[in-house]
Amino acid sequence: MKTDEGVPARQRRQARAMRAAPTEAEQRLWRLLRHRRLSSLKFRRQVPVGPYIVDFLCVGARLIVEADGSQHGESLSDEARDAFLGRQGWTVLRFWNHDILQNPGVVLDTILARAGLPW
Repeated sequence: MKTDEGVPARQRRQARAMRAAPTEAEQRLWRLLRHRRLSSLKFRRQVPVGPYIVDFLCVGARLIVEADGSQHGESLSDEARDAFLGRQGWTVLRFWNHDILQNPGVVLDTILARAGLPW
């Protein structure tokens, strides 16, 4: 069964569950991105895009931000996912959880630069 937006109900439930149980790095990054705190960029979290659920999405900048733990090291599925999202017109930025937690300023500067905004 699909919702009016064309996203399967199962995928919507999964995204909702992921929003309810974020990792520490996702929580920290969300506090920095939510409510247009980063140069008025509007981000959403745990959003279905095609067959995937992305961590953070900014429609205005066509930007996806992923918070990655060790399970993502040299992941071929992440490469395929990024290629699919790139073909859909999205720029995908991946940050290690450690970098989000230890160097949030660098992470935010990188997001701003890729969004085409001054940092």
